[in-house]
Amino acid sequence: MKHIANSLLKSYSELEGSIPAMPRFQLNKNEISELIDTLRNLLFPGYFGNWRTEDLLGKAHDLLSKYAPEIAEEFLSKLPKIRESIATDVEAAYEGDPASVSKEEIIISYPGLYAITVYRLAHELHALKVPMLPRIMTEFAHSITGIDIHPGAEIGDYFFIDHGTGIVIGETTVIGQHVKIYQGVTLGALSTRGGQSLRGKKRHPTVEDNVTIYSGASVFGGATVIGKGAVLGSSVFVTKSVPAGAKVNFLD
Repeated sequence: MKHIANSLLKSYSELEGSIPAMPRFQLNKNEISELIDTLRNLLFPGYFGNWRTEDLLGKAHDLLSKYAPEIAEEFLSKLPKIRESIATDVEAAYEGDPASVSKEEIIISYPGLYAITVYRLAHELHALKVPMLPRIMTEFAHSITGIDIHPGAEIGDYFFIDHGTGIVIGETTVIGQHVKIYQGVTLGALSTRGGQSLRGKKRHPTVEDNVTIYSGASVFGGATVIGKGAVLGSSVFVTKSVPAGAKVNFLD
């Protein structure tokens, strides 16, 4: 085994530029899961356990302080605003899905709402310039729900994901209010061959208010705008802007 150890030690030195030797903080997946659960308990009191708000806030503060101590309190102060947005998402799911029995059912069991909730929390951390943690949180939600939302995306209120599996929403996507999307939808970039030279540039589409995008549709490009009230049918491939109110590959 000694020769294997020596070989590994040599690779640590030789590949240090390609694989950084030590991250800024040690990732603890259990702590990330615990943080998400604690924040969800604060957003939905009584749904996932009976805790005193003060105790939950203290626990969330302690967990956040391991990764971003300088903004822990500022982030927690944003929870009422985040909760207001999530309340609209619950409303959108209830009004948009006749199969839903109650709002309680949506909060407890809908994977789309789980992914949106984690996204809204992670987005605020992303806006506060917290490194790594927002992306880790949304990837945790991705692993559970199959829904991949980058924390940098900008998503308006009353957002409804129906079914959800296989949805991808890229970093520079902008989504308006009252938007509904189904499983398998991709809001992506036309090409990422430019690599790091594309960082900070608008690579993903804009989806305006009251748009519906059906299952399997793919929308690509930073200059692509899906106009207000448009409907995209299943499995369409869109790389150019769609006018307001238009129906693409959709038969009445």
